Amino acid sequence: MEKVRLGIVGIGNMGSGHAKYLTEGAVKGAVLTAVADSSQVMLDQAVSKFGSHLKTYSSPDEMYRSGEIDGVLICTPHFDHPTEAIKALHAGLHVLIEKPAGVYTKQVREMNEAAAASDKVFGIMYNQRTNPLYAKMKDIISSGELGEVRRTNWIITNWYRSQSYYDMGGWRGTWAGEGGGVLINQDPHQLDLWQWTTGLKPKRMRAFCSFGKHRNIEVENDVTAYVEYENGASGVFVTSTFEAPGTNRYEISGERGKLVVEDGKLTFWRLRESETEFNRTFKGGFGSPECWKIDVPTAEAQDGEHQRITQNWADAILKGTKLLAPGVEGINGLMLSNAMLLSTWTNDWVDFPINEDLFYEKLQERIRESTFQKAPAEGGKVVDLKGTF
Repeated sequence: MEKVRLGIVGIGNMGSGHAKYLTEGAVKGAVLTAVADSSQVMLDQAVSKFGSHLKTYSSPDEMYRSGEIDGVLICTPHFDHPTEAIKALHAGLHVLIEKPAGVYTKQVREMNEAAAASDKVFGIMYNQRTNPLYAKMKDIISSGELGEVRRTNWIITNWYRSQSYYDMGGWRGTWAGEGGGVLINQDPHQLDLWQWTTGLKPKRMRAFCSFGKHRNIEVENDVTAYVEYENGASGVFVTSTFEAPGTNRYEISGERGKLVVEDGKLTFWRLRESETEFNRTFKGGFGSPECWKIDVPTAEAQDGEHQRITQNWADAILKGTKLLAPGVEGINGLMLSNAMLLSTWTNDWVDFPINEDLFYEKLQERIRESTFQKAPAEGGKVVDLKGTF
């Protein structure tokens, strides 16, 4: 195979964004050959914008069986990511899914099992893993320079969304339409980076979610979560969609100092000796280890984070390059968000791995009570800005 022939499922906002850089030749070794969407209007627009050579399909299944593609980029709404990925893998296609991996880990686990049983390359669009700030943070922690991680804190409240945003589509801010709120829509990248940068495994969590706080919506839009890790460290994650101005500050404290990402900079407060050694030998009463504040140099942030993930995925197919964002890792961040909701719904601690059946049961209760009901549209499916529903 000299080039990967790609298809896109769901040619809405995200799908069109991927189609644009693919048709501009920004991904070496990949060519867009087909798109699938339930809306004929969207398909016609795709041909007009991206070329008459595109094969169009009203059914993803038809595209999977067409023989026109080697791999597929899935850009459907959240609930459909695992379903479409499983079908594509069974059809013998390489798969790259948009984030999040899904809405609930039980379904995502089935997707991961299908990927493991295939010989295809399975990736997820965790484009923030290409951000030099978080890549360098992970490098410092992995190298041992920070020492053992003792505490993590992320305040990510700069996701401001007005009521008019939620009113743009009846599916927004509903359990049946989106399967969640800030955790499933805005925070998947941060939840992934939270566990990816540290490499820590959560042990248990207690969380407090507010639903429809200051907004007329069903889902969570204010979350405070406390997690304990297997190594004894602890962490706090705070997020919302109604604070203005918001904050985005990620802080990791370790045995040899503290790392902070904020305002586009990475700062390392580096101890000259480990806290453990200082505490063992210091006899002066009041005192603390000598600390240097270091502005850590990182590569210049560049546009095209999405296309870099797609390039890495195409290279993995053609050259065997290691994936930066393996699809099977999508379950990690999702389990954190599922745990936050489950802890709130049960008003109790949640142990890891979570009770996936219980979460699914609680989620289905809210979907049944949801104000959003999928109404038939073109081809018997709902059409929205995201593409296939």
